[in-house]
Amino acid sequence: EIAQSCNAQDAIKSKSMLSEEIDLNRCLEDAGIEVIETDLGEYIIQISGSRPSHIIAPVFHMRREEIAELFALKHNQPRRDKPAEMVEQARRVLRPRMTNASVGITGANFLIAATGSTVLVSNEGNGRFCASLPRVRITVAGIEKLLGSADDLATMLRLLPRAATGQHSTAYVTISTGVGDAGPKQHHVVLIDNGRSLLLAGKYREILRCIRCGACMNHCPVYTAVGGHAYDAVYPGPLGAVLSPLLFGSRHNDLPQASTLCGACQQVCPVRIRLPELIRHQREDQADAGKIALFERMLYRLWMFAALRPRLYRLATKTATALLAVLAGRRQIICAIAGWQPGWLGWRDLRIGPRKPTPAQKR
Repeated sequence: EIAQSCNAQDAIKSKSMLSEEIDLNRCLEDAGIEVIETDLGEYIIQISGSRPSHIIAPVFHMRREEIAELFALKHNQPRRDKPAEMVEQARRVLRPRMTNASVGITGANFLIAATGSTVLVSNEGNGRFCASLPRVRITVAGIEKLLGSADDLATMLRLLPRAATGQHSTAYVTISTGVGDAGPKQHHVVLIDNGRSLLLAGKYREILRCIRCGACMNHCPVYTAVGGHAYDAVYPGPLGAVLSPLLFGSRHNDLPQASTLCGACQQVCPVRIRLPELIRHQREDQADAGKIALFERMLYRLWMFAALRPRLYRLATKTATALLAVLAGRRQIICAIAGWQPGWLGWRDLRIGPRKPTPAQKR
């Protein structure tokens, strides 16, 4: 409605996981408003017609050669293989769209309640274009992004870049308060609940402390093995294992099972969310509610039966390992299966482990 009120034909947008969560791009396009992603990773995702695989590095799953082919096709220009040349090609395509758009849409890493300020943390600078060039700016943020004061922000600005990218500070920290003589003439801040207020009163409250740094994903053995697309959710990894079923319902009930409960995610979390404990709560809630499928319950009982009988368990694991080795062939890889419904093999090849324990495993 805001975009339509100013007769906008297009909108430039900086990276925002919340906009992915509420499917904002599709809604705007359905209303006849073209959306242009200006973050380089999100721009690649947009023109490729795929989805982000990581909340910080959206095209983590794509090789440079794939992106070079995509740019040559979509930009109708000669293929460039050097990263600097590819970035320059994208800049030449995006810059005119950024300077002429009438609406800019941004997310917010944080909001400061005391001053009414929005805070953007980025390394590319495109967020500043979206926040300052169009005459109308829209900020979309979850209610959990609110901080009390600038002192709270100082703490978060030390935590976020270190946990997300290993930097002492990102290249750009943009704090905007109201509107002035320069920049947008209107600034609308849209606060999104989408089930968050319901979480505040329950045992999953602490998941709302998440600052979307992605550290839990970077250290999760499951995420690093299968990739973000296998989760089939806006939020993958340990964060998604907790948050996705809570926000999006039963179609993500399998995600809490995608965890070894090793605790690596909790160790690296800068805001000390007890992710393994929350994942266990999810599993318990689903079991108590009878949401575990009969076939899955039977598999668990079969595993328990074998685990209590060491000889049978060793025989079963040797048989399964041998069968997988045969299926994998000489390369010892089971290739991704297009359309595989559980999703885990639909996006990532599966490398078969060694037939015998390594010396390190024996120790």
